[in-house]
Amino acid sequence: MIRVLVVEDSPVIREFLVHVLSTDPLIRVIGMVSDGKEALEAVARTKPNVITMDIHMPKMNGLDATRQIMETHPTPVVIVCGSSSAKDATTAFEAIEAGALAIVQRPAAIGHLDHEVSAANLIQTVKLMSEVKVVGRWARSRPPEVRPAVPPLAAVQVRRSPAEVKLIALGASTGGPPVIQAILSKLPKSFPVPLLIVQHIAPGFIQGFVEWLAHTSLLPVHVARQGEPIVPGHVYVAPDEFQMKVGRTGEISLTKEKPQNGHCPSVSYLFRSIATSYGQHAIGVLLTGMGKDGAEELKLMREKGAVTIAQDRESSVIYGMPGEAIRLGSATYVLSPGGIAAALISLAEGRSEDVDREK
Repeated sequence: MIRVLVVEDSPVIREFLVHVLSTDPLIRVIGMVSDGKEALEAVARTKPNVITMDIHMPKMNGLDATRQIMETHPTPVVIVCGSSSAKDATTAFEAIEAGALAIVQRPAAIGHLDHEVSAANLIQTVKLMSEVKVVGRWARSRPPEVRPAVPPLAAVQVRRSPAEVKLIALGASTGGPPVIQAILSKLPKSFPVPLLIVQHIAPGFIQGFVEWLAHTSLLPVHVARQGEPIVPGHVYVAPDEFQMKVGRTGEISLTKEKPQNGHCPSVSYLFRSIATSYGQHAIGVLLTGMGKDGAEELKLMREKGAVTIAQDRESSVIYGMPGEAIRLGSATYVLSPGGIAAALISLAEGRSEDVDREK
């Protein structure tokens, strides 16, 4: 059984979430609390496998509660949002930065057209997150622990791309936001190649995601717009409910085509267009996430001459997408987020060097 603690200040919504979660026979709700302080006490007492966390609560909000939980009793936290306002999105991504694993929209009401799909998404996310081994975070006021030196892992020789790199595409799902943030934060302001990103995320949160990335990136980060020409050193994130591709002319095309692998935007859709239009002049990167979106198309990119990278198992929250890519032989390199950033810099600048596979 997956033991879940529900943290939500509204009694009605609390009971609703318990009802939704209890429809799955593998989930058992072991507690319900109405604020962050109660959550801290309940986590210590009940030791849940997963916590569903509201953002706005009295006494202690969801962000502060997440921080303290990750410092004292590290537990997988799923942020459950009732709205996607700019303020809520900002707080939700700050909670991700503090250690929360995923953001999901609160399921639609019973009888609503989207109820079954949204309820299933919450249940699936809770079940997947229960399998993740989270790592504790240090309190801000506490000095960092002095740890013994760890021998570096074997370096990977990143060979110079046979052709000029003109575009980089990244795809991610569950666990992707902090990985994308980590990669972008390491790229220099002079980075010479445009980057396109598809991140599976709850509807309404893309703008907040972009603004959150912009705080730590030296590169300009945008929500992609129809017909926009891609510019070197800029980052473009696919908007909600649009498939994104780039043609040979270097302009972004957004279409209302059907979902692929259950997603719109889809990593597969973007990777396929880049394989066709850019071939050996592209780099494809597939990051943590459930499912297999983008795995086959990463292989297509490799067959067309592109350099392809999959995130390694050790640093992936969910190994589904990169694991499937590796199984198919889609990846030229398998690297940690730090290794991916170093490889992108080397390849974009046309250099060959060893890249440490450090997390």
